[in-house]
Amino acid sequence: MTMLKGAPWLLAHKSMLQINQPQKVSLYGEDYVIWKDKAGEVNALSNICPHMGAMLSEGWCEAKSDNSSTVVCPFHALEFDRDGRTILPGTNKKTLPQLKSLELIIKDDFIWSYGDCKPKIPIPDILDRISQDYEFIGFTADTSVETDLRSMLLIMHDYNHQNGTHRDLFEITEVQFKEFIDNGYHSEAFFSTPTASKTFWEKLKQPKQFLIPDVIEAHLSNYFPSIVIFYGDMPLGKIAQCHLFVPESTTQTRTYVLLFGKSNNPMAKLLNNQFLGASKIVVEQDANVLNKIYANAPQKIKLNNEVGMDWVKNNCDRWLKDNN
Repeated sequence: MTMLKGAPWLLAHKSMLQINQPQKVSLYGEDYVIWKDKAGEVNALSNICPHMGAMLSEGWCEAKSDNSSTVVCPFHALEFDRDGRTILPGTNKKTLPQLKSLELIIKDDFIWSYGDCKPKIPIPDILDRISQDYEFIGFTADTSVETDLRSMLLIMHDYNHQNGTHRDLFEITEVQFKEFIDNGYHSEAFFSTPTASKTFWEKLKQPKQFLIPDVIEAHLSNYFPSIVIFYGDMPLGKIAQCHLFVPESTTQTRTYVLLFGKSNNPMAKLLNNQFLGASKIVVEQDANVLNKIYANAPQKIKLNNEVGMDWVKNNCDRWLKDNN
């Protein structure tokens, strides 16, 4: 399965980076160290120190007087600036760039990259529009899953799996599919999922159940291959739950959630952590299933409402055809 090179990938929201705290990100089988300085600038370099191969993401940052910063190797404390240059001990001269930098595209608080590949499709503007219309609640469930990108996308576009994978959380009784709009690399799905009725006391034992309406009216907006957005009406307002995907390698896929909300009640903000917690459970349950699927098993039966999965398969095939 290709990693769909040439697609834009959202590596992080700026809130996911602490000032002068290096982190590791992976894309297309390459590891990078990424950090944000006090001025808000985001930098990314190859994560491998050119001296003896230490992971720079395990080091630290040194702040400079102009609010920029360098990343420091944890082994011999060599400092590297945003261009990958260092000053060798005993000298006063900077070397030529020693590390490959990763080209980043910063759009407001969103950090995108094509992984130094030629762009095949543009960066979607949907997250910019959501951030203008909704309040950013936070991020959660930043998880690296041992699965290929295609398998991850298939489960995220499987509108039947809530009955099994997320049974304990949602207790969905059926999927009432309404419409699927296929616009090529963008699609919209609309369906209703009634949930099992619960008494107040039953919900009190599982407080997250207060967040779930009796009937979930689902609207999914999909941007192949990296974004699935769930728009939902909740008891105290609306949410836009954005699931992001990044191909770390051919066998490893990263996923995380950015959550946005629009409240109609001042009490809604008190539930933000509950919403983030529920989103985290969803990702954990999906990851758990992906680790328990036999790779390349033949699909001998087909269920209703697999149109989203067919959309993923068709777009993967189209990508390969258009880019070979």
